[in-house]
Amino acid sequence: MFIVRSIRFFLLILLTVTSTAYAEDKDKQAFNSSLVIQLEINGVIGPATADYIIRNLQKAIDHQAMAVLIVMDTPGGLDISMRQIIKKIIASPIPVISYVSPSGARAASAGTYILYASDIAAMAPATNLGAATPVQMEGFRGFGDDKAKHEQSKPSPDPMAHKMVNDAAAYIRGLAKMHGRNEQWAEQAVRDAASLSATEALKLNVIDMIAPNVSNLFQQLQGRKVNVSGKELILNAENIEIQRIKPDWRNQFLAVITNPSMAYILLMVGIYGLVLEFSHPGSVVPGTVGGICLLLALYALQLLPVNYAGMGLILFGVALMIVEAFMPTFGILGLGGVVAFVIGSVILMDTDMPGFGIDLGLVAGFALSSAAFFIIALGLILKARHNPVVSGKEQMLESTGVVLNDFTGTGRVHIHGENWQAICDQPLHKNEKVTVKAITGLLLQVVPINKQENM
Repeated sequence: MFIVRSIRFFLLILLTVTSTAYAEDKDKQAFNSSLVIQLEINGVIGPATADYIIRNLQKAIDHQAMAVLIVMDTPGGLDISMRQIIKKIIASPIPVISYVSPSGARAASAGTYILYASDIAAMAPATNLGAATPVQMEGFRGFGDDKAKHEQSKPSPDPMAHKMVNDAAAYIRGLAKMHGRNEQWAEQAVRDAASLSATEALKLNVIDMIAPNVSNLFQQLQGRKVNVSGKELILNAENIEIQRIKPDWRNQFLAVITNPSMAYILLMVGIYGLVLEFSHPGSVVPGTVGGICLLLALYALQLLPVNYAGMGLILFGVALMIVEAFMPTFGILGLGGVVAFVIGSVILMDTDMPGFGIDLGLVAGFALSSAAFFIIALGLILKARHNPVVSGKEQMLESTGVVLNDFTGTGRVHIHGENWQAICDQPLHKNEKVTVKAITGLLLQVVPINKQENM
């Protein structure tokens, strides 16, 4: 029995060692790949940017790339999109290198958080980072213009703003601690909107290195130890193959519809189309186009920092203008609708961030065109529906015809270029004019015009 137990124990140890060695060899084999996936963040970070980074980072993991290189030049962006990117970076089993480039670029606000979250943080000469104070938005948080950040960094009695700043400070401190970077300056970037040049950032241990270009960056990374998901790896940056992935049609389409101005246009076109379809049933095209545009607009708006009070005012303004078209009130409801529409459009995007607002010229144009469309055009359509019928069965009533042959009781008359069967309770003579009083199936009830006048 003792011998059997000893053999089992020995086999268990051998199996454990073998499994560990296999896992290490597998990790080493995957990591020693020469493939580097290069992604780019240019401009404001939004839903389209998050989708682009997350999907392609997963693609790099699936292809067992050696590393992912994110080249950044951003003024900031939406907090929700930034956090989605950071979650994917932290969970990545392969190193993620963030590189602020080219010279003159910046990683401000949300870009600073992404830089802190990366396994390697690098910058090109004459670049800067920082100014990471959150800008409050209704239901969202963003990182925007310097004026808003400086106002936010001042002591404020607003408890919500205080909570947001504390949350952001704790978040960036956690990222700094994870990679052994300067926690004190990270908090200062949030609370005081502080900024640093590349040289100062390197001295203060905010970044890992300065590199003038990508080639020099990987030369410095050769043989460097990196801790990724709790594992210490050594970078082998010789003979690397850099595969640059640009945003595909999906990212480009998402970027277009999540542009606040485009989402606003889609929303209005959708409303116009549905109103036209309901006021003129059977048109098909307005309803189809309007439905598609409205669904796209709603999808885009749920990804953006939308003020729902603004959305409600837009819909209320449209409703008032429609009521004005149905029930004219000498312009009172129409004017109120225009005012509500304009106010709602101005406050629709609940942020002062550059790139996430709606142009006032666009708002004015839609306000005027909406007033004209709903009050004038829709009014004309509704008036046209009350005009006399010019076709069909109803059009025959009160029409004038000519008797084809003498008859008493039942005979034939000529009306609107057609011969009809007619009945009359008095004798009629050929070429005598008659008027249609009723229709029963295909049989007309007529009376002589002279008899009608006498009546």
